[in-house]
Amino acid sequence: MTAKWKTYYFEDLSLGMRETIAKTVTHDDIVSFAHLSGDHNPLHLDDDFAAQTQFGKRIAHGLFTASLISAVIGTHMPGPGAIYLQQSLTFKGPVHIGDEVIVSVEVAELIERGARCKLYCLATVAGKPVLEGDALVKVPARKTAAPKETAQA
Repeated sequence: MTAKWKTYYFEDLSLGMRETIAKTVTHDDIVSFAHLSGDHNPLHLDDDFAAQTQFGKRIAHGLFTASLISAVIGTHMPGPGAIYLQQSLTFKGPVHIGDEVIVSVEVAELIERGARCKLYCLATVAGKPVLEGDALVKVPARKTAAPKETAQA
């Protein structure tokens, strides 16, 4: 069976490395996220209410879109073992049901002390940014092998 994720160790990363995922947002995604987060804002759940807003129709929770960044970090790059330390986000546009969100994470800075990595994060819909930010993560480092004991006669 093939693993569904890849772990990059700190030593494997280089500036400019990038991983990307795509997700088409569904009604069920929004409802599930509302239940999980407790955010039942009618802007996300009620067609009539949302029609009266500046968006004209329901939109996905901003943090649902942001959670896709977490999916990239936790399963693609750096992958399992990465620990989120910090995230900044700027929301640039709405995400609607049926939109395909493309999320990319790019290595922007490597900080040897503490094996940390700054990542530039971008989510787009139809080529237009909907979310942008930076993440700081602690990245697993390769474990150095313990010296082997030699057998003595």
